[in-house]
Amino acid sequence: MLRIFFGGTFIRKEELQEAGIEYPIKLEYYKIINEDEFVKKNNAKYGIRVVKTEYLENDINIEDETIKYLSNNEQEVDEILNILKQNEVTPITTKDVISDISKNTFYL
Repeated sequence: MLRIFFGGTFIRKEELQEAGIEYPIKLEYYKIINEDEFVKKNNAKYGIRVVKTEYLENDINIEDETIKYLSNNEQEVDEILNILKQNEVTPITTKDVISDISKNTFYL
């Protein structure tokens, strides 16, 4: 499995202050390229990983969500990663957002 950095961002200080958060939060988005037996059988070569890093006063907290097998279409995965990045999607909401994207794409 190969992990390629797609992009990252720090959540804007104003947004954090509105939510009552006093520490920086970084979001990173990765494209995963799978080359294992599962890919050959199920045709899902690409996946994603979203990592959230919270820089607390005396600690660092890291959350992540990985969807290893998302699609065989690299352009589709890039588009999903772009949406996640633009909307500052966190690991905890990643699966719900992808589900919503899939439903909207299906009905278009």
